[in-house]
Amino acid sequence: MTGESNEALFRRAQRVIPGGVNSPVRSFRSVGGAPYFVARAEGARVWDVEGREYIDYVQSYGASILGHAHPKVVEAVRAAAAGGTTFGAPTANEVLLAEALCERVPGLELVRLVSSGTEAAMSAIRLARGATGRDTVVKFAGCYHGHSDALLAEGGSGVANQGLAGSAGVTAGAVADTVVAPYNVVPELDRDVAVVVVEPVAANMGLVPPAPGFLEGLRAECDRVGALLLFDEVITGFRIARGGAVEVFGVRPDLWCFGKVIGGGLPVGAFGGRREVMEHLAPLGPVYQAGTLSGNPLATAAGLAVLAELDAGAFEALTATAARLAAGLTDAIAGAGLPVQVPSVRSLVGLFLTADPVSDYDGAKAAAGTGLYARLFHALLERGVALAPGAYEAAFPSLAHGPTELDRTLDAAARAAAAVAAG
Repeated sequence: MTGESNEALFRRAQRVIPGGVNSPVRSFRSVGGAPYFVARAEGARVWDVEGREYIDYVQSYGASILGHAHPKVVEAVRAAAAGGTTFGAPTANEVLLAEALCERVPGLELVRLVSSGTEAAMSAIRLARGATGRDTVVKFAGCYHGHSDALLAEGGSGVANQGLAGSAGVTAGAVADTVVAPYNVVPELDRDVAVVVVEPVAANMGLVPPAPGFLEGLRAECDRVGALLLFDEVITGFRIARGGAVEVFGVRPDLWCFGKVIGGGLPVGAFGGRREVMEHLAPLGPVYQAGTLSGNPLATAAGLAVLAELDAGAFEALTATAARLAAGLTDAIAGAGLPVQVPSVRSLVGLFLTADPVSDYDGAKAAAGTGLYARLFHALLERGVALAPGAYEAAFPSLAHGPTELDRTLDAAARAAAAVAAG
């Protein structure tokens, strides 16, 4: 440790890292101020370099579903590292993790491991185009599928938090075959569409559940024109249920993307789907995809350790925690006289400081535009509760968030909301 303050480290970081951060979502640009630098973490808590303790609802944007530094994950990584960190050759754990994913998700038959959610989505889109012989991709405004060129338009998450609609450096040609539709509205497709990609629960524009019939409508419309349906479950996969969105909503896509939870806090991603689609991938088929660190032994060991802990009781506990958090935040913030909507879907929680329910990206932007989120964010941070530094992110309670953490959070939320209301 350097012994420096958050401010001092941020000044150093800005001299050698663009904006001082290695991912824009970590910056405090949309809320103001300098980010805190984490020194260590355990369970539901993180400590910054100045020794301040926070109850953490970022949890690496959902990756740490057991909480930080879970002993079984730490031991799995330690044991794997002792045998080597990367080989460029297959390992048994790659097979075990792929089997674990396929066993849990109905309809998932083959899986390819990669190193990030962005890589998973990019590869799944290429596969869908190669398998169908079509070019057009349909995505939904406010859904984020990583930072590959074709998928950045109206991307939500860090893109929206930076005040951007897309990204400089993305050519017109790169997005020429991308169609953006409003979330929760089933678009009419034509036979040029290769794939419709969607977050089954939108968690990158705050948290927006799918409207009744939306996912079912997408499945029917894809079937009508012969397009593939891709569920981006980088966030929802193995977080909202053991079998992900298929288990919760009963709609089965052709392709999936996964990440976060399946790596236990280490860099990992995966895409998979029906056998006849996945067999278009090299070395079986003509769609090329590769990665030097794909199926990394540390990441697969951590992922297997996490999945082993996620039984039915774990998901019941996560859902109960999220429900209590959502209800308590609603009462605390509304009790101070602030407008608020706190949606929850299983273990995911959103926060919109608006009087109007949010069902799409336009509603999420309107809520973010009030400026109240930044004020409440800092008021909570001062009282020891860390949310994501952007109004377009979800909150991620973990299995380490127990009654003590919730009591402290809700007390802090009531005091923070009162301070914001008082100006």
